Amino acid sequence: MAERLRNSFKVIVVTGVPGVGKTTVLSIAEKKARQRGIKLKVLNFGDFMLNKAVAEGLLKDRDEIRRASLRQQLELQSYAAKAIVEEASRDLGSDGFLIVDTHAVVRTPVGLLPGLPKHVVDELKPDAIVLIEADPKEVAARQQRDTSRYRADFGGEEGVKLLMEQARIAAFSSATLYGSIVTIIINREGKAEEAAEELLRVLERV
Repeated sequence: MAERLRNSFKVIVVTGVPGVGKTTVLSIAEKKARQRGIKLKVLNFGDFMLNKAVAEGLLKDRDEIRRASLRQQLELQSYAAKAIVEEASRDLGSDGFLIVDTHAVVRTPVGLLPGLPKHVVDELKPDAIVLIEADPKEVAARQQRDTSRYRADFGGEEGVKLLMEQARIAAFSSATLYGSIVTIIINREGKAEEAAEELLRVLERV
């Protein structure tokens, strides 16, 4: 039997470097979708990884994930991808939209880890991969203001700019596996509503 190229529901993977405002944009988009009667489910990839790791006594908080061993991260990625598709299948059935909130690349102590490697993309089968971006200077400033997370190793404005470039490369590499559309949405300061509207237009067109 031929391999399915898509899940029954449409999958939009939304990525963005930490501090880009991705969570805010997704929250607004989710609210707007609900108001318009769009069947949409937003699931955070890192939440699934963290919950699994905590349940097994491997890690204690989210920042420990990217500092875990490579093999631990790969196992957690695999689990999260399968669990997300299972939950979406139960809740969305054969229609609706799944947004997966994640990262195209993950900074680890020894280098960059792809956030969407083949074993993850094989499960998600994304219709589109969206990169939320913002001015690197603004992103670096947001990272500095966020004292709840450890981001001292992101290298300031230049580090953010480089990570965004690497995220684009990673997103296109992942997209080739399932012929996924790649879209870049700019989240300008104070314009999260506009970015959310642009994201909803992507949903309508895939």
